[in-house]
Amino acid sequence: MSMPIEDCFSVLVSRWSDELVVTSAGNSSEVWWETTHDTEKTFYLEASMSLSTMFAAGVAMGYPDARVWAFLGDGAFVMNTGLLFVERDLALPNMVSIIVANRCYGATDSVDLPNGRSIDFSGMARAAGIPNVFRFTSTKELEAGFDEAFKGVGPTTVVLELDRPTRHYESPPFDGPELKYRFGRALEKRFGNKVLP
Repeated sequence: MSMPIEDCFSVLVSRWSDELVVTSAGNSSEVWWETTHDTEKTFYLEASMSLSTMFAAGVAMGYPDARVWAFLGDGAFVMNTGLLFVERDLALPNMVSIIVANRCYGATDSVDLPNGRSIDFSGMARAAGIPNVFRFTSTKELEAGFDEAFKGVGPTTVVLELDRPTRHYESPPFDGPELKYRFGRALEKRFGNKVLP
């Protein structure tokens, strides 16, 4: 079973408050941008090459009083499964790692993920020692389990079993320097510390 990515992200956005968000290249960036058009609390890490959760971990370490949601496509995840061990060792209490499991490479026109249907992402997270692992296959499950999965103390991995997008979505319309300054200035305003020169 799986749920439409658009419906899933609508549920997440309806429960989103002040969490900082880092998205991965492909579907998570595109659908999050389409759903939120946020330019301050979200860093759209395009061309992330499996490092979105590592980038988010740095944000979570730098801002321990903030909650951080880190999206990672399943195509990116299989490039670097070692990230699970880093997340386990860092044991960040304020970060939720979210695997967008739609069994395709969203950044390359939804090319099939090899052996995608047989990969047990939540099982891999548990085997790596992640103490809090959640898997959702419907919006009803997500709504019921949201608080436990997204508001608890980490490290936490959430696996969202999703359908592929129903249409093509545009990437967020920012280049790297613009995005860096938007996000950095928003952090400065919110937390009062210097981020950028």
